[in-house]
Amino acid sequence: MARMTLSHVGKVYDDGTRAVTDLNIDIDDGEFLVFVGPSGCGKTTALRMVAGLETISEGEVMIGDRVVNNVPPRDRDVAMVFQSYALYPHLTVRDNIGFGLQLRKMPKPELNERVEKAASVLGLSEYLDRKPRNLSGGQRQRVAMGRAIVRQPQAFLMDEPLSNLDAKLRVQMRAEIGRLQRDLNVTTIYVTHDQTEAMTLGHRVAVMKKGVLQQIAAPQDLYDHPDNVFVAGFIGSPAMNLLSGDLLRDDAGTYSVQIGKEVIICPASVLTARPALASYVGKPLIVGIRPEDIEDAALVSGAEGRTLSGIAELVEPLGSDLMVHLSTDAPAAGSEDLAELDKEVAPAGPLAERTIIVARFSPRSAVQLGSPVAMALDTERLHFFDSASGHAVWDK
Repeated sequence: MARMTLSHVGKVYDDGTRAVTDLNIDIDDGEFLVFVGPSGCGKTTALRMVAGLETISEGEVMIGDRVVNNVPPRDRDVAMVFQSYALYPHLTVRDNIGFGLQLRKMPKPELNERVEKAASVLGLSEYLDRKPRNLSGGQRQRVAMGRAIVRQPQAFLMDEPLSNLDAKLRVQMRAEIGRLQRDLNVTTIYVTHDQTEAMTLGHRVAVMKKGVLQQIAAPQDLYDHPDNVFVAGFIGSPAMNLLSGDLLRDDAGTYSVQIGKEVIICPASVLTARPALASYVGKPLIVGIRPEDIEDAALVSGAEGRTLSGIAELVEPLGSDLMVHLSTDAPAAGSEDLAELDKEVAPAGPLAERTIIVARFSPRSAVQLGSPVAMALDTERLHFFDSASGHAVWDK
């Protein structure tokens, strides 16, 4: 395994298209780093520059103690796992796994030992003499991973390896990849557009937008403390609700935020955690609230001063909770960052000139489709962003 460093790395194609801008990341020995972001954000290009499959226009990539900008892919001592498996259909599982070692003319006894050990780790021992066409999608992906494992590289590079699998297999293989990385303790860079994969696999997650790194942090820190509106809207499923609001302060020094026609009182702890918020009095803000921090007010005591009104447009019983989509007069936030998000992950949208808020209610809620609902917000969990820059409001 090896430490990896990307210093001011950039990629500009011959036609002038810029894919990656000033990427700076230090990846520790044995770390599992995940790049995530919408299509075209530069995450795969960054991975391919590390692998040597794309030339580096700017900056340096280091693997271990050497700069590898001009080192051919085969000499970088990294193993790539692709989404398409890239197996040889005419070779057996055994020969596919050991193909790279055969090219290196490794002695047969050592080659067989490595192949059988990798097959055992991946649960492929009974399939070693089969051809890829006789395997399931999950088994084929394990063969592709076995081919990477036997090389004993300094790092694994994985480019959306689960995207061709069905939902059940994705969950199973996600768990296997996580276990395998922990057992082997190999430095790994993993690219995905699926934030669930990113959050469950990565020691750290790097969120990209238009070739620029937006934030890199541990998954829970990314979720609880997004640096900007883009990260807030991209990370989380369902996504964070993002609304336009105005910060108010009364004569007693109590802060509140007006969202549409309703006023939400902010507890003192919110201002303590975000001292810079006081400078926004009388100014517009983007206010964020995650679905799990909204409850049916009928089930909550002391909800006064922290409710929004809506109409239930869609009710989805999920057993453990109730996913409710509510139309409301609260104005949706609008920004360039939010425009970059795919429609399916956008946190709020218009419905007959109203805004949709997604809430995760307790299954005890008696909410009915088409009925008016009072939503109680957990005001301790509110997020605030600058309307112009999209940056989170904290202490600066």
